[in-house]
Amino acid sequence: MTEPSRPHPVPGPPRPGPGGVAAGPARPAVPVGDPAPGQVVERFADLAQRPVGEHVAVFEAEHDRLTRELGTIDQL
Repeated sequence: MTEPSRPHPVPGPPRPGPGGVAAGPARPAVPVGDPAPGQVVERFADLAQRPVGEHVAVFEAEHDRLTRELGTIDQL
């Protein structure tokens, strides 16, 4: 049996920035051109009715979209 890994710290809530306002991302929550959260849910809503062979394409398309989006994040 393998040893359990050490627990990692969990990030807390954002700390207030200048003027007492919590510092947040400079980007809007849903950037222009990105699908709204409801549209993402709609992509997966009918998976139960689709043949299993089509599931892979749906998940791969979403994975590609997320990979592109995450690739735009500035690294520290």
